[in-house]
Amino acid sequence: MAIEDDQDGICMTEEEYLDTEAESEVKHEYFDGRAYAMAGAGYNHNCITANVLGEFRNHLKGTPCVTFSSDMKVRIGKDYTYPDVLVSCDKMASSDYFCNSPVIIVEVLSKTTRERDTTTKLIRYLNLPSLQEYVLIESGIVAVQVFRKSSNWRSEYYYLGGAVTFNSIGLTLSVEEIYDRVDNGDMNEFRRRKNPSPEQ
Repeated sequence: MAIEDDQDGICMTEEEYLDTEAESEVKHEYFDGRAYAMAGAGYNHNCITANVLGEFRNHLKGTPCVTFSSDMKVRIGKDYTYPDVLVSCDKMASSDYFCNSPVIIVEVLSKTTRERDTTTKLIRYLNLPSLQEYVLIESGIVAVQVFRKSSNWRSEYYYLGGAVTFNSIGLTLSVEEIYDRVDNGDMNEFRRRKNPSPEQ
């Protein structure tokens, strides 16, 4: 079955989705019996993803926990998503193509992903028994939102000058580290203030 790039998704069974996704050149997420093509990510989105992925991976070396990028699906019942970054600490709960038990999921927000990341995915992710933290990172501005199971999924926001502790993996990162090399108004102003030019 051919999967079309359709904003409303293409109706198919779970089995059809898994069969076609394995051969598809374009990644698709699967919700409520429909497959949705994923748009390509821009510079800031990729910078943030790489920063978080690298810090998580380095921190978790030598532990049972594994960090995955957006090529690993998360299975939520009969739905499937591709988080930007996820960590799983239970190898037996994963297959070669999807993870069943992430402890932390990170999504980087952009114009094309915001609505689904903050609604459809949010509801599904917070119902995953294994999940401890869901992290939403803005790309156009500097703002990190963290939902924690330990806080009954109440969210907290973090900004430049602050630091985020990811309790599920015992790691603290400054907001500046998360946004390293990112090119947006907040970061550019932050850099100007931190390293003023001789003329100023």
